[in-house]
Amino acid sequence: MKRLHIHLKTRDLDRSIAFYSALFGKAPDRAEPDYAKWLIDDPRGHVSVSTHHDGPEGIDHAGISIETRDGLDETAGRLRDQGSSLFEETGTTCCYAQSNKFWAKSPEGAIWELFQTFGDSAVYGAEPDRNMAPAAKAAEPQSPAACCAE
Repeated sequence: MKRLHIHLKTRDLDRSIAFYSALFGKAPDRAEPDYAKWLIDDPRGHVSVSTHHDGPEGIDHAGISIETRDGLDETAGRLRDQGSSLFEETGTTCCYAQSNKFWAKSPEGAIWELFQTFGDSAVYGAEPDRNMAPAAKAAEPQSPAACCAE
């Protein structure tokens, strides 16, 4: 199973939780003092909101939550095959979850997170330095310093 993922930046988590709970017709599946997440089925999505980002509020990145490691590697492989540069995070902790991830930047400059979650975490974890050139042609995973920020 795959879910489209959107992560939003907010300064007022309580207002965001109220808005998205009304929009999705349900309370968050996980709520922390600095983070909330909804897993919705119609449309199939994974929407999260956090206070962990500098800069303006709004969409931080889009992504795809992928159920298996094989599915994650297959999706990353398709991007690599068409010339996208990726960097990989294995066994990372972010957003109160343990995950394997790949980060990429689309030709339009959108940051995409491909991830496979395999466990919960009691802590939020770290944000990567997503500093990747949009037209990079690397065939191998790159370091976080090479990924996605402008």
